[in-house]
Amino acid sequence: MAAEDTKPYIKRNVEGDASETGLVKFIQPLLMNGAYGCYQVGGLDGLRKKFPKKKASNGDDLEIPFSSDIKFNLIIRDMNPECKEPTTTEDNLYIYLKGAPERVITRCSTMLIEGNKEVAINEEVKASIDDANKRFGKMGERVLAFARLPLNPNKYNKDYAFDVKKWKFWKDESAPGWFPMNDLQLVGLCSLNDPPRPSVDISVLKCRNAGIKVIMVTGDQPPTAAAIAHKVNIIMKPELEYNYLLENNPGMSEADAFEKCHGIVIHGDELARVHAAEEALDDNEVEKGRKIMDWIRKPEVVFARTTPSQKLLIVDACQRLGHIVAVTGDGVNDSPAIKKANIGIAMGSGSDVAQNAADMLLLDDNFSSIVNGVEEGRLIFDNLKKSIAYTLTSNIPEIWPFIFFIMFSVPLPLTTVLILCIDLGTDMIPAIAFAYEHPELDIMERYPRNSKIDLLVGKKMISFSYL
Repeated sequence: MAAEDTKPYIKRNVEGDASETGLVKFIQPLLMNGAYGCYQVGGLDGLRKKFPKKKASNGDDLEIPFSSDIKFNLIIRDMNPECKEPTTTEDNLYIYLKGAPERVITRCSTMLIEGNKEVAINEEVKASIDDANKRFGKMGERVLAFARLPLNPNKYNKDYAFDVKKWKFWKDESAPGWFPMNDLQLVGLCSLNDPPRPSVDISVLKCRNAGIKVIMVTGDQPPTAAAIAHKVNIIMKPELEYNYLLENNPGMSEADAFEKCHGIVIHGDELARVHAAEEALDDNEVEKGRKIMDWIRKPEVVFARTTPSQKLLIVDACQRLGHIVAVTGDGVNDSPAIKKANIGIAMGSGSDVAQNAADMLLLDDNFSSIVNGVEEGRLIFDNLKKSIAYTLTSNIPEIWPFIFFIMFSVPLPLTTVLILCIDLGTDMIPAIAFAYEHPELDIMERYPRNSKIDLLVGKKMISFSYL
């Protein structure tokens, strides 16, 4: 038995993202212990073997992988592989759907409740589902919805040639190989706690004190994004967040809420709607991206449920406002934004595409390393200025004796050899020592320098050194 197989399930390595890892580690012990009777099949591997995936005509698994555009993934499984010609749905194929609650629930017409009973999703049931989703989201937990659909063997038998490339035509039954994507049965919601690293909140505070604005761009839903942003100090005053003001002040208009709010959480659909509306207007009618820039001007900004193309819009809007933009990410979807940013930062454990697009790699996958890098960069800049200023300061007392010698015929007190001794013996070592100075106490409390004005060697330094 391999060493990995002897570890507790919670400590074993799992291939996949954090959400998939959490689900696998949660369900594996239950399947092994037989807590659900008929599913005592030897763990997750046994369950997958008992209910295999349906294969496409080319032999690949018939599934729609998750993407940030559709925000769900779909899979078809054979519930009884020994039955070749099923007459009941229990022996036929099942469609399983997992993804963002707002994308899954809209495709469901019924919900599974206790006792394996089915109820129709009416307004009351839908309100309870939305309430549970918001309650989990406000706790900062990632919420996933699960749904299934037993396929009628008279129409979708095991020989039916599904075409994964034509899933978008699910409303058009005339399209060959279409996927039935409506009237699903909602199985339930699952929330996962993915807490931020312990030091992130302190690092974000350092950024705020240093005049660096941190904008959170995430694929989570707005309530979850807002809760996590509050935990890591990106949103300091949740009671002054735009959506919070609208929800808790029924008489307040959107304009008043926007003017009063200190922070704002923007849904990706709203970002896409505003961008499409502005693109439809002439250049003379509206400045492109004006609304997005108004959002970014707010002190605390969070973008939720974003797509890769929307991340580019956010980076472009920040750059048009004159900001130097750094983008961090680890996935393929993050690579366009990483490449467009002034400073692209990829995680060391991220995808090769993101790493190739980045200017820097974080080997420890820790946001705090970025803040430490900013502090180190400021320290290097400060120490270079100190070394150069010290070196330039010694030039004046060395050159004045020669000026007096030329102008007033005063005998030279310094010979060329003595000047070399001063430069090499007393100037070089102190100048190098300045490079090892410790940071000033306010180094992370200064506003970022303007690269066009605050130069390494500018008029101010030359005046200070020579005069």
